[in-house]
Amino acid sequence: MTDSLRIQLVQDDFPVGDIPGNAQRIIERGRQAIEEQARVVVFPELTLTGYPPEDLLLRPSLQPRIDQALDEIRQAALPTALVIGLPWHVDGHLYNALFVIDHGAIVARYLKRRLPNYQVFDEHRYFACGSEPVVWECEGIRLGLSICEDIWFDDVPEDLKSAGADLILTLNASPFHVDRASQRRAFLMRQARAHQIGILYVNAHSAQDELVFDGGSIVVDANGQLRAALPELETATLKIEVSRDAEGTARIMGDYSVAELLSAEASVYEALKQGLASYVNRNGFPGVVLGLSGGIDSALSLAIAVDALGADRVKAVMMPFRYTSSISQEDARAEAELLGVDYHVLPIEQLYDTGMAELAPVFGDRPADVTEQNLQSRLRGVLLMALSNKLGHMVLTTGNKSELAVGYATLYGDMCGGYNALKDVPKLLVFRLARYRNSLSPAIPERVITRPPSAELAPDQKDEDSLPAYDILDPIIERYVEHDESAEAIVAAGFDREAVYQVVRLIDRNEYKRRQAPEGVRITPRGFGRDRRYPITHAWKPGL
Repeated sequence: MTDSLRIQLVQDDFPVGDIPGNAQRIIERGRQAIEEQARVVVFPELTLTGYPPEDLLLRPSLQPRIDQALDEIRQAALPTALVIGLPWHVDGHLYNALFVIDHGAIVARYLKRRLPNYQVFDEHRYFACGSEPVVWECEGIRLGLSICEDIWFDDVPEDLKSAGADLILTLNASPFHVDRASQRRAFLMRQARAHQIGILYVNAHSAQDELVFDGGSIVVDANGQLRAALPELETATLKIEVSRDAEGTARIMGDYSVAELLSAEASVYEALKQGLASYVNRNGFPGVVLGLSGGIDSALSLAIAVDALGADRVKAVMMPFRYTSSISQEDARAEAELLGVDYHVLPIEQLYDTGMAELAPVFGDRPADVTEQNLQSRLRGVLLMALSNKLGHMVLTTGNKSELAVGYATLYGDMCGGYNALKDVPKLLVFRLARYRNSLSPAIPERVITRPPSAELAPDQKDEDSLPAYDILDPIIERYVEHDESAEAIVAAGFDREAVYQVVRLIDRNEYKRRQAPEGVRITPRGFGRDRRYPITHAWKPGL
């Protein structure tokens, strides 16, 4: 009789810290799989705790909670094998582990061998490394077990194949950044072909603080052919069948759908929506409030908020001053009307005059400078935070990565708030995302996209009065921040020396601002968050 096995991949959200709830989700998904006649159900990495649990892993109560959740899963005694991820203590060491629970019994354990310690990952802080390959047999099919980083190294798949595995199951919590899904596909296809073994790759679909896990689970056969792919940024399941042919070789049987990869703009926009929605909803906010300036950043932030939460949960406030153009006021109102949000106009002129009058005895005859500009921004922040306190809505900050990089933002002013959807979005991408959003339905007036960007904190002010043009600024920031190129290397690539050193010095000098910035969705390989940790106080000089 030919061996045959039905395996279901579960691309789903397992919230961080909700160990009891995640146990119930596992049981529910297992029951659904039984109805669909799946013999094995594979979940993402650290299913029970969610990913990344960070220092929750250090809590003394972690293991008792894991034990209780495992008992509940085992007591369900489902007639299917559940492949789940969890933290597990062995001889005083904590491991990133994988358990197989079949008919209520733990039939296999695997301890992650390769621990990532770069970008947003710091697993060496928490986990010890496993060392042994594990192959588990079900219905005559031998399944090699691995977790996330393992599959990116040649020794793990090679060891599993040498141990007799017919194909590899890999549990993952791999976060999103632009083009990451296509990179994963290409690599896993090469890896399967190089080792002549099929790979079943299941990735989490969730959002946690600054990270979005984008799913995109795939199945690749031993020839490196992509046989199935779940959509990016969606909850989904996939059931495949593996059978042994007449020669005894285990093969992936049947034809399955291969989801097309999203465009860069579509995937980023969806990730921004999901990151914001998760943060707002899981932290119990009824909605968000944001300052609507008539500029492109706040316009795009408004669209993201409405698409993520619904117009009834978003409030927008225009806070004009003497330098606010009539065009900006008209465009802000148009944006609010297009998206159907609650909109208010709260002028800051009187507040500003009162503040300056109170400060005059201390300021004396000192000339006007950025102090007066910052006061405008901070008064707007005061109004937004007052609305937040009174209404319970979280303030949504609207600055972009380019501004945050060079400190073109005001602490306790336009930087105040609880979350920033555009925190890791460079200005040039902001323009592309605005046009993408308008391709779905009208949301941002055309002249908002085409007008020269301005903070409107001084007469006829434009961003380029203080900074290089964004088509110069953004590539310099990308090279310095995301690729760690030196100032001289960037100059050698053809950029103006004065502009490079201006930007690099601004980036280095404004770390203190970024440390106080709100959380935001990470969409580049290196955002201003947990994967870029620079000292605030230092004597480092830009150059080589």
